[in-house]
Amino acid sequence: MSKLQNKWLVVVSVLFGTFTVILNNSMLNPILPRFIEIFESNAVAVGWILTIFMVSMGMTMPLTGYFGDRFGKKKVYLVGLCIFLIGSTLGFFSTTLAMVILSRAIQGMAGGLMMPIAMALIFNSFPRNERGLAVGVYGVAAMVAPAVGPTIGGFLIQYFEWPWLFAFNVPFGLTGLVLSYKFLERTETDPSKRFDFIGFLIIATGIGSVLFALGRGKTLEALFDPFNVTLIIIGILALVSFVFYENKQDDPLLNVSVFKVPTYSVSILVTSAASIGLFSGIFLLPLLIQNVYGLNEVMTGLLFLPAAAASGIFMSIGGRLLDKKGPKYVVPPGLTIMALATIALSFLQLSTPYWLILLLNTVRGLGMGMGNMPATTSGMNSIPDHLVAQGSAMNNIIRQISSSLGIVFFSIYYEVRRAQVSANPDIDMQAATLQTLNEAFLVSAVVLIIAIPFSFILKGVQDDEEVEKEA
Repeated sequence: MSKLQNKWLVVVSVLFGTFTVILNNSMLNPILPRFIEIFESNAVAVGWILTIFMVSMGMTMPLTGYFGDRFGKKKVYLVGLCIFLIGSTLGFFSTTLAMVILSRAIQGMAGGLMMPIAMALIFNSFPRNERGLAVGVYGVAAMVAPAVGPTIGGFLIQYFEWPWLFAFNVPFGLTGLVLSYKFLERTETDPSKRFDFIGFLIIATGIGSVLFALGRGKTLEALFDPFNVTLIIIGILALVSFVFYENKQDDPLLNVSVFKVPTYSVSILVTSAASIGLFSGIFLLPLLIQNVYGLNEVMTGLLFLPAAAASGIFMSIGGRLLDKKGPKYVVPPGLTIMALATIALSFLQLSTPYWLILLLNTVRGLGMGMGNMPATTSGMNSIPDHLVAQGSAMNNIIRQISSSLGIVFFSIYYEVRRAQVSANPDIDMQAATLQTLNEAFLVSAVVLIIAIPFSFILKGVQDDEEVEKEA
């Protein structure tokens, strides 16, 4: 096998594993109401199926930098994939809601190990000037899985018993395990690496508290519940304390000094804005299609497929442009396209045809592909190679929190604002829902627009080469 083939097989290997993790989550999202009936439970208890995964994954991610350096990135990724398969198997054989929630906690731990390490493994296999395309191809999993997941989940729950939602992961996971074992490259290990236990306790408390509070705060009353407010305060204080504590450590769990690199910090801001834009659409568009236009779940699922395809294609194109031209030629245009399409969604009317909404969402996907992964790649390229696993972990953690925050915000905005608008006797519920969703899309667009000026600060490999020539 040539070198070119080997490094692309690394991308294919980690793509299988990542796709499996994200697909599983997106399959379960729309099925939660069925679990209420199946286990004769309530929405709060069943909501733990998603919340525990998010919290478990967020609390595990800070460990990936240490584990990768201490034991080797390939070994950590393989262990993570094995843990995910164990969680999926447990989910298949579960007979109670508590067992399902436990299996999801195990899957979340696995995802927390795999997601940051996957990026580090790709960066380890590709030179800086080729990483844009490689990450773009890898990023297809992140776009396609959420789009096809609800459709696959709906099909499985309709024609099979619910445990098959977990069994569906196993063939993909086993394929990823075989490919990863065979093609992933071993990385250097440092047996003397010290584990920052106190630092882990602090950041695990911070991330766990914030994500748990956001996971259960889908309404205004729930968000401002005294317990939730206490959790958020504890979480924020813990995260701030973590930064101060890590700055004093010789061998920190996460090296927060990477935030001193402008391109890395800006890439975090840009990808957070893009994530809010992405998840606002995932949350708002099904409400629009079903509650306003009265279409079914199949039409809702079809709405996301062209957007996922466009995002995947332009993620690869954007990655290639990033390698050749630099981030300024890719990320600002991508964010601008996504923002303009989102603004257009804020002007929908009851007479707007389905095909136009599908077209606008496809254009949003196009912009997402150009703006998201290239921004991540330029940020990761700007930090030293030995900090890539830690930088990837922090990137994933912040994106997880910002995505959760975005969903909570739009959930609350939808409920509160729709109630206010529908209080007007001249406006029926359908029109009130449409007006609320239009306003929400406008808010999402504003978040994207705010990020556009910052995206011009991003520097690429080309900028570094010019500086070296001038020196």
